[in-house]
Amino acid sequence: MPGAAGLAPTIMYNMDSGLLGVATGVAAAVGFMGYAVRGRSSSVFGESFYHGDRRRPVLALTFDDGPSESTPKLLETLDKYHVPATFFMCGENVRRCPDVAREVAARGHELGNHTDSHPRLDFKSPRYIYREMADAQTTIQEITGVAPRWFRAPYGVRWFGVAQAQQALGLRGVMWTVIGRDWKWPSERVSGLLVNSATNGSILCLHDGRGVRSSPDIDTTIQAVESALPVLQERGFQFLTLSQILCPTN
Repeated sequence: MPGAAGLAPTIMYNMDSGLLGVATGVAAAVGFMGYAVRGRSSSVFGESFYHGDRRRPVLALTFDDGPSESTPKLLETLDKYHVPATFFMCGENVRRCPDVAREVAARGHELGNHTDSHPRLDFKSPRYIYREMADAQTTIQEITGVAPRWFRAPYGVRWFGVAQAQQALGLRGVMWTVIGRDWKWPSERVSGLLVNSATNGSILCLHDGRGVRSSPDIDTTIQAVESALPVLQERGFQFLTLSQILCPTN
C-alpha cells in the first residue's frame, strides 16, 4: 500500500484528468451549440437549406432586411439583367415602405419572411420567436397579397422554437452558400467574393436594407450586383428564385 507521499501525485493526476475531461466536454458542447445556432448546414433547430442542386449551373440571389427606400434602385439593376431574386422582408420595413414591398412582388420577385423587427433569436422564448415570425408573415401577406414560403433568421441565428414556428406558419428555413458582407465591405470586394465563390446551386445572400433602419445606404450592394451579375451570366449561370432552385418540380 503506498504511503501518503505516493498518494498525493496519484490524486492530483486523477483530479487533473477529471478537470481536463470536464473542460473537453464543455468545449465540445459549446462548439455543438455554435454549429446548431449558426451553422449553414445545421437542421438542429428546424429544416434549413443552404444550397440547391449542385449538378445545375443555377444560382439564387437573395436579399435580406428590406424593403427600404433604396430598394427601387436595386430593382432597376435586376430588371436590367433580367434576374429574379428572393427578398427576405422584415414586417416593420414592409409597414414603413408598403408601396416598395408591393413593387418587389409586382416585378415577379419572390418574397420571404425575415421576422418582424430583425432581432437575434438566440435566448428568446418560443412564444417570442413565433410572434416575430407570425407578425411578419401577416404583414407581408396583407400588404403584398403574397404569403411567403421561406424563412431566414436574422444574422442566421436560430433557436429553440424556430422549427415549431416554421411548421405552424407553413415556412421552410433557408440559409446561404455565400454571404456578401455588403454591410461592411467595399463593393469591389463584395462582387469579387460573389464571382469567385459562386458554384452550381449556390444561394447568394446580400441586403437591400440595414436591419430596420429607415433610408439605409445600400449603394455598395447595388454596385456589387451591377458588377457581379454580367460576369456570372457570362460564365453560364442562370438566376432563379429560391423556390425554383430548391423545389424545381413545384
